[in-house]
Amino acid sequence: MNNKKKSLNLFSNVRGQLTENAPIGIESWFGCGGSADLLFEPADFDDLINLLSQYPEDEPLTIIGGMANTIVRDGGVRGCVIRLGKPFSNIEIEGDTIIAGAGALSGSVAQAAAKAGLGGLEFLSGIPGCIGGAVCMNAGAYGSEVKDVLVQATAVDRAGTVRTMAPSDLNMSYRHTDLPEGYIITRAVFRGRMEDKDIVRTRLKDIKTKRQDTQPISEKTGGSTFANPPGHKAWELIDRAGCRGLTVGGAQMSEKHCNFMINMGGATAADLENLGEEVRRRVREKTGIELKWEIKRIGDPA
Repeated sequence: MNNKKKSLNLFSNVRGQLTENAPIGIESWFGCGGSADLLFEPADFDDLINLLSQYPEDEPLTIIGGMANTIVRDGGVRGCVIRLGKPFSNIEIEGDTIIAGAGALSGSVAQAAAKAGLGGLEFLSGIPGCIGGAVCMNAGAYGSEVKDVLVQATAVDRAGTVRTMAPSDLNMSYRHTDLPEGYIITRAVFRGRMEDKDIVRTRLKDIKTKRQDTQPISEKTGGSTFANPPGHKAWELIDRAGCRGLTVGGAQMSEKHCNFMINMGGATAADLENLGEEVRRRVREKTGIELKWEIKRIGDPA
């Protein structure tokens, strides 16, 4: 921000945590990257509204969650970064619906649904990160996606106005949601179907086993690097272009699942992004198909 001290004074009446030069990059799943000029972790919903009502419209504002599918560029993130943490992680069951805060882990929502005998939400256990991000990108796994189970989402805009939106309002499609710029998802309501708990738990266990067998989940990694182009699987295109195991600096396309990038140790955010761009170039050259990033990249280069 142009004047961090002024910014801190401006937000002196908020109750949440304000941190200057917050090292969000190393806190991401990739474990590398720059810092946020100012990180705000609101104490609750009202605290979030309070900050937004004061925040200058001409200053950049970035929202993060679990940072499972985020590269924080090495130069850091300008302006204020808002992270919705524990105060936004509540999960409640009401009949065949489950209400989850944006900060709740997708896997935790799947577990809570299984415990309540709600089927149809098991796929969320295969999505890294938090519910807010899953809704924003219409995340999916194992043949299902968020739009299949979403009832409504609550968001606040830059002015602090609360908005409630149905899936039809968001025009959700494959790995895409038409969420207006500046809107912050704060919670979501999903609908499952009542089933025998043991059946749901078995499906959940099967997904866990499949992930362990096919994905490098024990590494410093994110979710899928690239979205599947229409009629194709990204990993097959990457493999065909000879990019399985490809490295740039300390970053590598996983040998186990070549649509996953991993930090082998000492990778910079630039290594990861440059690796992704090299994969895109090789796939385009080999197949004529343009891969689209599924990993979010925020901030400035070093």
